[in-house]
Amino acid sequence: MSNRPDVGDAVPDVAMETPDGGSVKPSDFKGGKLVLFFYPKDNTPGCTTENIDFSALVDEFSAAGTSLLGISKDSAKKHQNFIAKHALKAPLATDPEEDGLADALGIWVEKSMYGRSYMGMERTTFLVDADGKIAQVWRKVKVKGHAAEVLEAAKAL
Repeated sequence: MSNRPDVGDAVPDVAMETPDGGSVKPSDFKGGKLVLFFYPKDNTPGCTTENIDFSALVDEFSAAGTSLLGISKDSAKKHQNFIAKHALKAPLATDPEEDGLADALGIWVEKSMYGRSYMGMERTTFLVDADGKIAQVWRKVKVKGHAAEVLEAAKAL
């Protein structure tokens, strides 16, 4: 079995921390569709744009019976600041530092910048169906137009 679950596989059920100190996991959304969008870091240009784009479409996703959850390894406190600074409406969660959902999905990967290697989040979005199975995956996401594309896929599911 690949360490990168793909379309048709059940989404791993790993608990994450919410900005208010609570807990959330994919199975909490069973019975409805769910978009898990993983992004590298709060308050960086691409990630900010992606979160604003998803937030702008929260009502449309809701009308399509789809919940949103933005996920990074940033702390709950950083998420609170990020949400407040940009008036974000799409809920966020903090993936555990080790053995988190990103690890289980194979998207916490080695990256390199300026010749330096480090572990980082591969910008990836998963559309999960009402049974908790992965319906569609967008890997190495380009932010422009992405939220709208995911919305169309959610409507079609």
